[in-house]
Amino acid sequence: MPQRQRLGVVTGGSLLEGLTIRLDAGTSVEDVRVGKFVVVQGQRFTFFSMVTDVRLGTTTPKVMADPPPDDEFFSHVLTGTTTYGELRLDLRLMLPLDGSAELLPVKTVPHHFAPLFEASDADFTQVFGHEEGSRFMIGTPLDMSAPVCIDLNRLVERSNGVFGKSGTGKSFLTRLLVCGVILGDVASNLIFDMHDEYGWSARSEGTNFVKGLRQLFGSKVLVYALAGGAFDRSRIDGEIVIGYDQIEPEDVLLLSEELNLNPTAAETAELLVDKYGARWLAELWEMDQDELKNFADEKSASLASLNALKRKTMQLKRLGFVRAQADLSAVDHLINALMAGRHVVLSFGRYDDPLAYMLVANVLTRRIHQRWREQTERYVHTKSDADRPRPLMITIEEAHKFLNPRLARQTIFGTIAREMRKYSVTLLVVDQRPSSIDSEVLSQLGTRITALLSDEQDIDAVFTGVGGSARLRAVLANLDTRQQALVLGHAVPMPVVVQTRPYDEAFYRFIEQHTRRASDMVTAQQAVDELFPD
Repeated sequence: MPQRQRLGVVTGGSLLEGLTIRLDAGTSVEDVRVGKFVVVQGQRFTFFSMVTDVRLGTTTPKVMADPPPDDEFFSHVLTGTTTYGELRLDLRLMLPLDGSAELLPVKTVPHHFAPLFEASDADFTQVFGHEEGSRFMIGTPLDMSAPVCIDLNRLVERSNGVFGKSGTGKSFLTRLLVCGVILGDVASNLIFDMHDEYGWSARSEGTNFVKGLRQLFGSKVLVYALAGGAFDRSRIDGEIVIGYDQIEPEDVLLLSEELNLNPTAAETAELLVDKYGARWLAELWEMDQDELKNFADEKSASLASLNALKRKTMQLKRLGFVRAQADLSAVDHLINALMAGRHVVLSFGRYDDPLAYMLVANVLTRRIHQRWREQTERYVHTKSDADRPRPLMITIEEAHKFLNPRLARQTIFGTIAREMRKYSVTLLVVDQRPSSIDSEVLSQLGTRITALLSDEQDIDAVFTGVGGSARLRAVLANLDTRQQALVLGHAVPMPVVVQTRPYDEAFYRFIEQHTRRASDMVTAQQAVDELFPD
């Protein structure tokens, strides 16, 4: 067994409520933080656990009723005998001592007075693995330098979430995850980049700038922009235009809050679609008052609703990328690039308002989902690996605007979140208000990486569908304001608090070395193929 520092002993607890630990006299309560990863050594199992609470205990209430003088001698005499530190532990995994290397879910508890030890680097490696293959280091434990790795293959199997209040580093966490997915080559990425933080350089704290995905990965990452929105057209690979005929009633429903539409707007739009098909919006905008009245009479629709729908949706015409006719070649090129294994950042540039963001994200995602669905159905029919769809992860910020309870069942994003891996398309939802996201969608998220949240409703929402969440609440509430996160779910063996990996020059060098090594391996394989053709 690796040498570990003993912290205390088990004095009580249960499987459901966790363990109570009394700290040894030589262990200062100030050295143990909530979220710390620790190990309990049982008679038959090693129990990997997390500290969920730190308390002060006494053997007699008299000492609290009559506190001793503020003297170092008295404090030294009482500490460890009359007064002591106490921990609450959440048991997460257990490892048999019979030589088996298989980590098991916790089904029992250790014996009374089982010793508690500080976790070693070897313990972290045993639980979270080395950074190799599909394992990617997301950060390090509190007060340690051992890597905490997530399983990228398991990450992209389901939709995931990155949460935290403003200023806690959600964008940096998201960029780290996307870098891991690109390095591991486990999925394609489509990122709707509302604030230009992913494609090229982005500003960090103060006046510093960090590299974007295009700078790190070169031509593996394509940067698209909306027509007329790019700040520098020489740095983009294509421009996206949305045609009137690509906008559907679903988009109107999604934009109802931004356009201040009444609840009947979507129903009115459906009536227009019934008559005019894909040209419903263009026909609506061309109608004069008499034509609107005739249509209302013909369809038993509300004339006021028609007028309101026309007046408010005409705000879309002012967006420079919304045009009567759209050249779809750029969209097709974007989709084909994703299917071929490349990655796309869609920069919104000058169009940094929610209206443009929500419209484009919904229209493109609906089209992309349809292609992946068709590809999946073809693969099921042919059972040929050549037809297997490439996994795709779509990143959306301000996710509650797409996935709130009113819209989640009616938008393409809600469909993707519920279908999970059925069509090989998943979401990475990034948000500072998870309580505004539909609870059914939250319950489907496989992995959640959560920075500091202060609102009680947001904290409750993060733990939707998570067992034992009551003990994890205190862990989340005590994170630092920056560069700390609670990671839990499908991609990690157990919940863990990490000091997030710095996104700095050392990380850039790691990316460069990994990319060069992968390129050398491809070149070597090509040389072998030329020497020994089939």
